[in-house]
Amino acid sequence: MSARPSTAARPAPARKSAAKTAAPVAKSVANRTLAAVPSGPASQRARAYQGFTQQILSGSIRPGQFVSQRELMTLLDMPLGAVREMIPRLEAGGLVKTVPQRGLQIAHVDLKLIRNAFQLRAMIEREAVRLFVRSVSAAELDDIEAAHHDILRRARSAGVDKPDADLLDDAQSVDWGLHDRMVDAMGNEILSEIYRVNSLRVRLITLEQSVITPARLIPAMEEHLRFISALQQRDEAAAIAGLEEHMDSARSRVLSTTPDMLRAGWAPPAPTAPAAVPRKTSAKPPKTTRRQT
Repeated sequence: MSARPSTAARPAPARKSAAKTAAPVAKSVANRTLAAVPSGPASQRARAYQGFTQQILSGSIRPGQFVSQRELMTLLDMPLGAVREMIPRLEAGGLVKTVPQRGLQIAHVDLKLIRNAFQLRAMIEREAVRLFVRSVSAAELDDIEAAHHDILRRARSAGVDKPDADLLDDAQSVDWGLHDRMVDAMGNEILSEIYRVNSLRVRLITLEQSVITPARLIPAMEEHLRFISALQQRDEAAAIAGLEEHMDSARSRVLSTTPDMLRAGWAPPAPTAPAAVPRKTSAKPPKTTRRQT
């Protein structure tokens, strides 16, 4: 009888290339949750909702846009009943509001939405990183790191004036894929759902406030790599600090302010109007009439 080879004697598998490891990491919230929706009439409302999220992620639906239910039917390729049933869920999440005689309005981006969305994101992700730094495997971190290095290499080779639609889409998927994976690793479905809805708000904010370019990708990927390095070292304090640096930078890019100003109030003070200068009036003596005698 021949001896069965032990697992310890097996050679370690070759490390995957960066291009191949990027694929499993580059999964958006919409793509992942859409696959989990069961088929059948009862799931039409859920599929309509997931289709709506995909439209936000792709930029087909813009902040402040008005859209009718029938337009959503065409856009989502779903029956009117499913569209009507998903609207209360969208309204509850603050993603749309019904305007009489106008239809549905996609959430309008203002300072309050930016502050609330980023504050909620920070609260959830800070708790998530404390658990993720202890639970994530070294192999998974290596794959995540390789995917980020691949995006960084492509961004640097693309240059500022050479747009690459595939690069930007892949970079956003890798970026959000790390945050989603970290939150989902908590194993709390309630928090994951809250985070997914809030992620859509953040996407609306970034769509409204900025245009993503290879030049903007480079600092974001470098921030992620510093954060990943802290995770690999199992350094919880450094990981939290790296996460806060990344979120401060994201808010700064949205509001076009410095991180110090963001910490102070997340918005620069409103410029004060110059004091009104009183108009000069010529002092004329009162007109008098001479009495004739």
